[in-house]
Amino acid sequence: MQHTIAIQGRQYGLDWLRIGAFALLIFYHIGMFFVPWGWHVKSAEPVEWAVWPMMAVNPWRLMLLFVISGVVSRALLAKLTAPREFAASRSVRLAVPLLAGMVLFVAPQPWFELRDRGVYDAGFVHFWLHDYFEFGGSRGTPLPTWNHLWFVAYLWAYSLVLAGLAALPAKARARLQQGFDAVFAGWRLVLLPIAWLAFARLVLHPVFGETHALIDDPYAHAIYGFAFFFGVALARSGSAWEFILRHWRGLLGLAALACAGMFAVHATGDAGPARDAARALTRAGLAWGAILGLLGSAQTRLHHDGPVRRYLTEAIFPYYIAHQTIIVAAGFWLKQAGAQPELAFGVILLTTMIGCALTYEIARRVNWLRPMLGLKRLPVAAPSAGWIARAQGN
Repeated sequence: MQHTIAIQGRQYGLDWLRIGAFALLIFYHIGMFFVPWGWHVKSAEPVEWAVWPMMAVNPWRLMLLFVISGVVSRALLAKLTAPREFAASRSVRLAVPLLAGMVLFVAPQPWFELRDRGVYDAGFVHFWLHDYFEFGGSRGTPLPTWNHLWFVAYLWAYSLVLAGLAALPAKARARLQQGFDAVFAGWRLVLLPIAWLAFARLVLHPVFGETHALIDDPYAHAIYGFAFFFGVALARSGSAWEFILRHWRGLLGLAALACAGMFAVHATGDAGPARDAARALTRAGLAWGAILGLLGSAQTRLHHDGPVRRYLTEAIFPYYIAHQTIIVAAGFWLKQAGAQPELAFGVILLTTMIGCALTYEIARRVNWLRPMLGLKRLPVAAPSAGWIARAQGN
């Protein structure tokens, strides 16, 4: 990929990859209902084997979205005339649906969670009017909450930081890009991020965990902030793209080997520093190999347009906003009904797809609702001259 190709024109491959990453995220959250790990509402019968495919995608699924978001943000910066305009644009597209999501779309999730734990009996309307906005955690769940929309909050925060960087003098920005190209030249593009991700997992995660609370989340910022700003710099790095496009098959092979190694380490069940280091290193290799390999594969194999891409490119963000509430609600009622895991999975999947599609189809047709689900408002058509003349005649 030449330098200009990396930053100019619609990157259909990245569109398809973003669509696929969000779709995978929806499947992942459906899986969270079934695996033994903690989540908002859990199946009465955990499905142990589901842990393995979940482990295979967990290290890279969200990092990939942050990398793509960084690339897209750099392209958007090039279109807008000023950093302030970029910050305003991203605030409308991210902060508005974040606020609307917290107030409206996410609110049922903690209600179902508290009901599932048996610590709340009142209906949802009472919960929303009297308890949801307590700004505390008296029942063990922080309220109000953004739950899965933490991704939007972090992306908005990183976008504002990027707007500040874009306000730097042109020479300073050029030096930052040159520094990226020099540091991440050749195989350092692979090895240095793997080392950083392994370090963060070994050193930061045991101390801070991952809170998704924005302010007290250094481990998450070390991972997702790195991914976002890596994507920003990658958008203008012809040498990095050239490396990725040349080696994407090998990078996917690296990810597969690292995944096998991570599975092997997990299967041993041994505890100790050596196991922790091996798990962190294999996890990092899986994550970064998959991210770079998928970027190269998408730009090589998926650089084509069509009506499906155009539809899903707009639809996928409203799907993301709506999906987890639908999953939690469907999972709660299926658990109450005593549904078996196989039936529950099929019903949750079908309900989520139908619910997300209805959400998008309604939102896209209601102009005042569009910004609340991350869609641009449609321009209001001016009245025609003939209509004005008829109105004046009356």
